[in-house]
Amino acid sequence: MGKAEKERLSQALASQLDNVHQTLQVLEQTPASSLEKLSWDEVIKMGEQLSKQATTAGMLWTGEKPELKALEESMEGYFNILQGLLLLAYGGTVGAGPTLSSNIHASVKQVVDRSFVLWKESVASYGSRSSKQKLTIPQIVGTVWDACSALKRTPATNITAVGRAMMQVAVSIKDVSREMKELRPCSSNLADDAAEKSSSQPRNQSDDADELILDDLGKDLSPEEMKIVEQAAGVVSELLAVIKELVRSITGLLKQGNMRDSGDDVDSLEKLLKLCRDTGVEVDELGACLYPPQESSAIIAASEKISGIVEGGGVGCHQRLDNSFPSSMLCLEERFG
Repeated sequence: MGKAEKERLSQALASQLDNVHQTLQVLEQTPASSLEKLSWDEVIKMGEQLSKQATTAGMLWTGEKPELKALEESMEGYFNILQGLLLLAYGGTVGAGPTLSSNIHASVKQVVDRSFVLWKESVASYGSRSSKQKLTIPQIVGTVWDACSALKRTPATNITAVGRAMMQVAVSIKDVSREMKELRPCSSNLADDAAEKSSSQPRNQSDDADELILDDLGKDLSPEEMKIVEQAAGVVSELLAVIKELVRSITGLLKQGNMRDSGDDVDSLEKLLKLCRDTGVEVDELGACLYPPQESSAIIAASEKISGIVEGGGVGCHQRLDNSFPSSMLCLEERFG
């Protein structure tokens, strides 16, 4: 009887999982612009209901073996709410650009993945004599809570999504800038210190030798290499200023109501974001090339790519932003000129 009940649960879960997969395929499609865009607040509310249903499902395992009917009813109620959440999330992608859509899909996928884990574990644990599920299932319920809570942090508009993505690029570039400032020229004192450390360590301890090399990494540049580092650091500093001004300008226009969250405005923001991301990739490459031994060909290649991005994207991506940061763009163009 127990084996038949577990098989019945497995079939019910397989059917629910298949239905969710079908709904996810619909979610991958771009909704018609004629559809009404749903408020993300509705998705958050549905996520809260799903958290409560997950708690109910978890409580079934706090006592003795859960009844089959109770488990089936809990599963059906849970997946009904999950399906509702997916459909509301799909309505929230109306008019969404690539960045907002990506954020929404990532948040929803996290909820779905953790929901699948919860119910697969529940079905697998049914009929087991082990008490392990009394510990594991409440922990999995906690991961569902986290995924549903993360819906509150998901951007609800294109402008917010693009702005956050630009700030992530700025943080990455800032890290590269900080690393550049940590590069140091080689000095006789440094060489003496390195020799002293090396002589004080047993020669057969390779781990200590590796640690010594890492400690001195980026602290033995020649004067010529340091000049290149200083020039590159100046360029990266200006790039960082451009992106920060860009984000401030977008925020200002949003507060003034001079930017729409649809149409050409979103297309322009997505183009600007792509330029920022492309720049971030080349800045990472440039930063890596500055460690000795410096590769002049790689440094030139990264610099030329950054120059091309600056010259090709500095003007005209968004007409209302053209006058927001001309000084920083001019400084960059002068450095590459």
